[in-house]
Amino acid sequence: MKLFIASDIHGSEFYCKKMLECYKNEKADKMLLLGDILYHGPRNDLPKDYNPKAIIELLNAIKDEILCVRGNCEAEVDQMVLSFPVLADYCIISEGDTTIFATHGHKYNEENLPPLKNGDILLNGHTHIPKCTDHGFFVYMNPGSVSIPKENSHHGYMIFENREFLWKDLDGNVINTYTK
Repeated sequence: MKLFIASDIHGSEFYCKKMLECYKNEKADKMLLLGDILYHGPRNDLPKDYNPKAIIELLNAIKDEILCVRGNCEAEVDQMVLSFPVLADYCIISEGDTTIFATHGHKYNEENLPPLKNGDILLNGHTHIPKCTDHGFFVYMNPGSVSIPKENSHHGYMIFENREFLWKDLDGNVINTYTK
C-alpha cells in the first residue's frame, strides 16, 4: 500500500489544492491526514487563501480515500461538515512487525509517548517541522505542514511505501528519506 501523509492544512485552499495535486500525481492508495484541517488556530497567522468551506468541498470529494486523526484545532462541529471521520485521537497502521502510531502530536509526542514497542514508529504533525529521529526503541517522524511550515522548513508531505518514508515538498522534490 502506498500512503500519502500530510498535516496542518489549516484552512488554506491554495495549499490544499497543491496537496491534492501531489496526492493525485503520487497515485497513493490512501491519504492520512494528521489533523488541523480547517482552522488556523489562535497561534498561527492566516494561511494563503484561507477558506475552510472550500477545504470541506475538496476533501469530501475524496472522503473514501482519507484516514484522519483529530488535531488540536478540530472541533465537534467539523465532523458535521466533513464526510469522513476526523475526531479519533490516533490511528494504528500495522506494517509487518512494526506499528505506526499516527496522531496529531498535541497529546502524544516525543515527550509524552503512547504505548509503543521496540521498533515502532510515532508519526505526528502539530509542530509544522519535518523531522525523523531514531530514539533507539522507536522512531519519531513528522511530515511538517502543508500550509504553515515553521523554522524555515518546506511546505510538504510524506510518502510511505515498501517500508520507505519520503519527505517531499509540494513540487514533489524528495527532501529526506528513511527506510524501516
